[in-house]
Amino acid sequence: MNTVTYLIYAFLTVNMVFNLLGSFSLHRFPDVYTRLHGATKCTTFGTIFAVLAVVTHALNQLHLTGNPKYLQMALHSLVALVALLLTNPVGAHAIAKAAHLSGYKPARAVIDAYERKLKARGEGR
Repeated sequence: MNTVTYLIYAFLTVNMVFNLLGSFSLHRFPDVYTRLHGATKCTTFGTIFAVLAVVTHALNQLHLTGNPKYLQMALHSLVALVALLLTNPVGAHAIAKAAHLSGYKPARAVIDAYERKLKARGEGR
């Protein structure tokens, strides 16, 4: 095995560790907000390393074979990563806002800034 293979395995290991941590956060954290935070952060970071593994493999194969399909694979992976980096936090924010507006309050929050904002605008309950 060469260095590129070890690098790919390292990227995949980091990916698995962070996705496993994200799974634990869904189980262990007390409310929807902390679960969303843990799962979103961990899976986003883990997916970055999965894409790095794919791009590393694709560029290595492009270098070895000269086949342009590997460049296409690398570019598609990077586009998918950009889409994930844009949509994952936005989706988590939308879920958290919907949970708050539905009446689910943070479990141990000392300050609920969103509730203060709603009360200041006259929309609070």
